[in-house]
Amino acid sequence: MVLKKLKECLRDERGQGMTEYILIVVLIAIAAIAAFIYFRGILKEKATPPAETTGAAS
Repeated sequence: MVLKKLKECLRDERGQGMTEYILIVVLIAIAAIAAFIYFRGILKEKATPPAETTGAAS
């Protein structure tokens, strides 16, 4: 009885598309965060001169 229910649950594919979509979104988010961390110094260098010319940098 329990084994039969377990087999049915393993064959059930409802929600599989949503799960795959969520996994893809999570992977993209992790990649974006990693890219921002990796390029943080470069982005800071590029943003500092315009901020200094406008007087926004403290």
